[in-house]
Amino acid sequence: MTVTSDLDRLHSQLSKLGDIFPGYVMEIVEGCIVMNPVKPFHGKTIQRVWGLLEDQLSAEWSVVSDVAFPFDDVNEFCPDLAVIPAAEEDANQGAYPADLIELVAEVVSPESVRRDYEIKAQRYASRGIPNYLIFDPLKGHVVTLWNPGPKGYRGRDTIVYGPELTVDSPLGKLRIDTGRLPIDPKARPQA
Repeated sequence: MTVTSDLDRLHSQLSKLGDIFPGYVMEIVEGCIVMNPVKPFHGKTIQRVWGLLEDQLSAEWSVVSDVAFPFDDVNEFCPDLAVIPAAEEDANQGAYPADLIELVAEVVSPESVRRDYEIKAQRYASRGIPNYLIFDPLKGHVVTLWNPGPKGYRGRDTIVYGPELTVDSPLGKLRIDTGRLPIDPKARPQA
């Protein structure tokens, strides 16, 4: 008899749903399968940040998107962007150990606010991921989190889109032109 974990069962169900619901990003969060529709600003933010990061990384690192990273028995995240060793990406797998992630970025959608700001921030920090970037086209800002600990990130800055963002990371100083990132026309004005 083969015994599977709850995460294995959810992952199996998630695999089947991917073909049924194109245009949705799906992941397992707190033991539940979560589906979010992909909107143009979400995709455009991912593309622009991906290009900017990829151009600055050494050949030892690669950017991946929407690839599964199991975190524990009830969380398997598919980050919008994650930087992992290039040798690992070359294996071309559907899931990778979360401990490989050196930098992670999420793009906020109306449905993902709590997950991106709270749940994922806690899990990413608990795994020691040095830098977590939250790009928020709904508010027109990026939140940078660093200095991970077991209870979350101890460093946090919020930068309104416009100036160039510099991220001091173990990968080097990474620069992202936030002035080129889309802002939802219904975004709440920033103070």
